[in-house]
Amino acid sequence: MREWWTGIKFSRFQIRREVPLLQDKGGKPFTYSLADPVLELLHEIDRDASGRITTQDQITNPQTRDRYIERSLIEEAITSSQLEGASTTREVAKDMIRSGRAPIDQSELMILNNYRAIRLIDKLKEQPLTRELLFIIHETLIRDTLEKGAERNFLRAPSNQIAVVDERDGTIVYQPPPAEHIPGRMAAMFDFANQTQTGAFLHPILKAIILHFWLAYDHPFIDGNGRAARTLFYWSVLSQGFWMFEFLSISSIIRKAPAKYVRSFLYTETDENDLTYFILAQLRVIQRAINELYTYLDKKADEIQKTEQFLQSSATINHRQVDLLGHALRHPGMRYTIASHEKSQGVTYQTARTDLLDLADRKLLVMTKSGRAFVFTAPNDLPERLRALS
Repeated sequence: MREWWTGIKFSRFQIRREVPLLQDKGGKPFTYSLADPVLELLHEIDRDASGRITTQDQITNPQTRDRYIERSLIEEAITSSQLEGASTTREVAKDMIRSGRAPIDQSELMILNNYRAIRLIDKLKEQPLTRELLFIIHETLIRDTLEKGAERNFLRAPSNQIAVVDERDGTIVYQPPPAEHIPGRMAAMFDFANQTQTGAFLHPILKAIILHFWLAYDHPFIDGNGRAARTLFYWSVLSQGFWMFEFLSISSIIRKAPAKYVRSFLYTETDENDLTYFILAQLRVIQRAINELYTYLDKKADEIQKTEQFLQSSATINHRQVDLLGHALRHPGMRYTIASHEKSQGVTYQTARTDLLDLADRKLLVMTKSGRAFVFTAPNDLPERLRALS
């Protein structure tokens, strides 16, 4: 076993590359290796994220795209906060965010702040990474969560003793760089993040993973470092054009095996600053997140197909209503009028009116008034309403 591991380390040593500007506490550079598993995973992520995802109707359809983005944002906000100790259940947290009610405890506040920070990334992704931008992200993450009078988005001071401790025996397993080194280390991180050329080609996803590690390693803040590191990862991939990460939640995968996440971080420092451990672990997390997204989309597509089959066989819904509801299933939030239904179906005004009022009576469309005209809107939960009807 030892000989096998020595052979792997030797092969990695021969192909390792230095990460520009990133050094450990003693000034020694971090390195990574483009080993076969790394290259294979990068290829799979490039293929699956840029190819298959563009064929998914739920994502390419403007009416449903926002729903799926919102789902992933909420999932990431909840699980990223749970990794840092938030204890609220997902259903309660989802209800809080969707209903807009105020958080009732520290856990809910952490989740709401995380949600706001991730939403903020979409507005900040075109901006270079600066101290001010990072502080905006961090302040959003920890707003109102620290004790009254405590420092907020300021960097930790030498008096702030921070260490990662093994809860089993109290052993310190990791201690970040001294506080007085943080300004210089952060300046180097900003340079790395904003460079379009770093010498040898660096895959954009590798760059984002390295930034994730870098901020977690430096631990610059007195609180919220893990959440800030994962949010910074999203800023990096989205700023480099990987739009599909809007639909992925990496924290939901990490939370299923948090020990692996911690070990991949610690192994990097204990084995001569080899970042390959952390890179491989995060690439596997990303690939699992992509696979889970496709599984979810396939499930939703299957639900729509089964619902449409029910509509086709229904004796109480006519063919014009079936046609409209089939369209509404794929376009939640779509608005219909008596005039539009009359025109698309080629029927009289009275027939179109009867069709739509009947669907509103069945709670399959939501009827409101716009001026003097009635408007019928496809509800977001139409599939559930139809299943209940069946």
